[in-house]
Amino acid sequence: MAEYIQVMTTTATREDAARIAAVLLENRLAACVQVMGPIESHYRWKGTLERSSEWLCLVKTTRGNYRAVEEAIHANHSYEVPEVIACPIESGSEAYLAWLRAETEG
Repeated sequence: MAEYIQVMTTTATREDAARIAAVLLENRLAACVQVMGPIESHYRWKGTLERSSEWLCLVKTTRGNYRAVEEAIHANHSYEVPEVIACPIESGSEAYLAWLRAETEG
């Protein structure tokens, strides 16, 4: 099982994304949060096809931090059901992964 993960979430505004990034970084739950956007999302919500502009947050963290990251996202998110998904980081440069671990261990 991969020790490092990338968690993804989308937000309605750049300010929401910045707030979530700040909370995660201040609490050492993430080493890095990249905010990209706006992006265009197409999805089904409550039986209706929707399209909206969103901001994508890519959170670099460890598997051990996942629950706390998810809780922090939910606590600071404006969506009723925010996207919170994680993908394993199968490999990466040794120096980057050491930095990621150091920044999330405190």
